[in-house]
Amino acid sequence: MSVGSLSDFAAGGAMAAALGEARAAAERGEVPVGAVIVDADGTVLAADGNRTLELSDPTAHAEMLVIRAAAARIGSQRLSGCDLYVTLEPCPMCAAAISAARIRRLYYGASDPKSGGVEHGPRIFASPSCHHRPDVYPDISASASAVLLREFFAARR
Repeated sequence: MSVGSLSDFAAGGAMAAALGEARAAAERGEVPVGAVIVDADGTVLAADGNRTLELSDPTAHAEMLVIRAAAARIGSQRLSGCDLYVTLEPCPMCAAAISAARIRRLYYGASDPKSGGVEHGPRIFASPSCHHRPDVYPDISASASAVLLREFFAARR
């Protein structure tokens, strides 16, 4: 796993769109996580937020939805050359899907010490059985992502 840094300016547009998807998810009563996939030219292929409640589907995480949509859009299960922006560190399920899709770079906002699968928990990309490891750029708009999550859960307590 390569871990690098990237300025908020460079990732700003895609992460801003992911944050918008997270806000929309919260308005639907879903956990506020949003994701965007862009191709090598920076064209948005897919953008969505969590929809597990709406779809009655435990796999309808934002990352899974955008991976499915982007793959359908380009007509390939391989998203080589594509970058994924997500507001929360992907869980193990989503990290495995990111690897299977051959996503080039993963940019994420807030870390998830409890349920993460990239830098926490099982660290999917560090596993010897992982066939593809994207470059990983954590902490992109991390505070904005964390605030959305904190406010969402505080309102439910």
